[in-house]
Amino acid sequence: MSGTLQQDQKRNNSLKSVVKTSGRSLRTLGSEVLVLIISAFVYAMAFPGFMIPEGWGFIAFFALIPVFGVIRHTSWKHVWWMGLLFGFVFYLFFAYWLKSFHALAIVLIPTIKSLEMMLCFIALKAADSFFKRFGYFVQAIVWVAYAYLSESWFAGFSYGNIAYAFYKYAPFVQIADITGIWGIVFLAILPQAFLGRYLSDWIRGNAIAFSAYILRNFVFVILYAVLMVATLIYGGVKVSEWRNKESDRVWDVVTVQHNHDSWKGGYMTYLHNFNNLRRYTLEALSQTDPDIVIWSETAFVPSVAWHTAYSTEGSGYEITAELVNQFVSFGENLGVPLLTGNPEGVILDPSLPPILEDGSTNRMDYNTVILFDDGEIKETYRKQHLVPFTEHFPYEEELPWLYNLLLANDYNWWLQGDESVVFNSDGVKFSTPICFEDNFGYLSAEFVAAGADVIVNMSNDNWSKKTTAELQHAAMGAFRSIETRKSTIRGTNSGITCLITPEGTMHDKMEPFTMGWNLYHVPVYSHESNGNTFYVDHINLFAYLAVYSSCVLLSAGAVMKIVIAVSRKKNR
Repeated sequence: MSGTLQQDQKRNNSLKSVVKTSGRSLRTLGSEVLVLIISAFVYAMAFPGFMIPEGWGFIAFFALIPVFGVIRHTSWKHVWWMGLLFGFVFYLFFAYWLKSFHALAIVLIPTIKSLEMMLCFIALKAADSFFKRFGYFVQAIVWVAYAYLSESWFAGFSYGNIAYAFYKYAPFVQIADITGIWGIVFLAILPQAFLGRYLSDWIRGNAIAFSAYILRNFVFVILYAVLMVATLIYGGVKVSEWRNKESDRVWDVVTVQHNHDSWKGGYMTYLHNFNNLRRYTLEALSQTDPDIVIWSETAFVPSVAWHTAYSTEGSGYEITAELVNQFVSFGENLGVPLLTGNPEGVILDPSLPPILEDGSTNRMDYNTVILFDDGEIKETYRKQHLVPFTEHFPYEEELPWLYNLLLANDYNWWLQGDESVVFNSDGVKFSTPICFEDNFGYLSAEFVAAGADVIVNMSNDNWSKKTTAELQHAAMGAFRSIETRKSTIRGTNSGITCLITPEGTMHDKMEPFTMGWNLYHVPVYSHESNGNTFYVDHINLFAYLAVYSSCVLLSAGAVMKIVIAVSRKKNR
């Protein structure tokens, strides 16, 4: 009888222990989930957004500390879905404007980014687990690798990179001409991983005194302080240098902002846009004497190249051909070169005529920029880095269901260019990354390496209907000027139209979502006088180092973990 009572007592105690442990685990998980959601929201406020129009960049210096604490505190069993949660919630807050782009986008992009963040969280957990002493250092390297890889595959989306939160902190970001944005990412993440580790241990009750923690990692703290001071000194010197540097010449540029979403088609839309572009251009020329006029991405939609090369007689396309004739006549009499976004139609099947028997066109288009001067197209640039899903989807055979879904949602594909074209107008050499392309440092660096002395970004962000989305885009463009030490002139259809000087400062921003024009005096810094930056000569070198180092360190850490586990098992 007493034995039975003892067994019942043990069973009850065991059950109470399980319930107690389960309750504590649920409370812990709930707390971790809440911390991640709050951190995602706070981190989003570091960037321009619906809460803070221009963003509070300083928040990005500490917003991720709790995230690293959660990664250390939680178990392997849960860390993967916590990465999914954090990634989805952050991009839901950060890129809220995607709903204006398409209902599918506000689900698709956060989902993709959450999957990337899931992998990042797993790698960060591994770094913390494998490296007991300096896991935070490995975590910072892993985060840089994640930031690079997340923008380097087909669906790469560089919005939300922590470096871009600091676009107004000029002295801190000048090292981009050496490291690209990757050095900035490393400097911003490293102390947060360091403090996140301590935070987790403190919550668990395992932490030593903070002063002791600092002393234990004294060498790291000193090295980081020295690195940060050196970065700020270098940045201060570079800001002063480029703000006072005399340019080789000044290029007078008129930009026309016609404030219309160029994706909305139809002849009446094309005519309406052309009339506004023409009106404001003529108004600008009556008051100024520019070297060139710039319109935005796809500002004029009917393909000038197609209609001037092929006859459309009897095809039903005569009305758009006539609009092209008006454009050509306007350009011939303008008196200055005109740079505009304009699709380039090319023959799709060389064995067939341009107009098929059923009246359809044997044609595919590139998203292009044309330099129109002396009555003809002098040079054309074809967009190389197309927007995933909306401009380009290469997996028709592998993912036919998604391909058909995108087609059903009115997405259309462009052909992909493959050349870093450098235009030349009156001795000024420039290149034209189209819209989304200035999100990626490598493209502008390749343009400059090919000989460009000015970056001209042609953008259409009107679809977003949000100034914050346009400012997020412009902020990324500012880093392209720092990386290359070239001026950027942004020609947009609704904002942010502005001049960006080589230290990354935006000047004379036109009012977003308004029609008008502006004259910019663009400082030109030639290759002959200034040479290339380290970043241009070694594009994304620091990102590659982070990727390879992450692979080596995590692999070595996993091997060591296995060796230690096997050794302990043998010694039992």
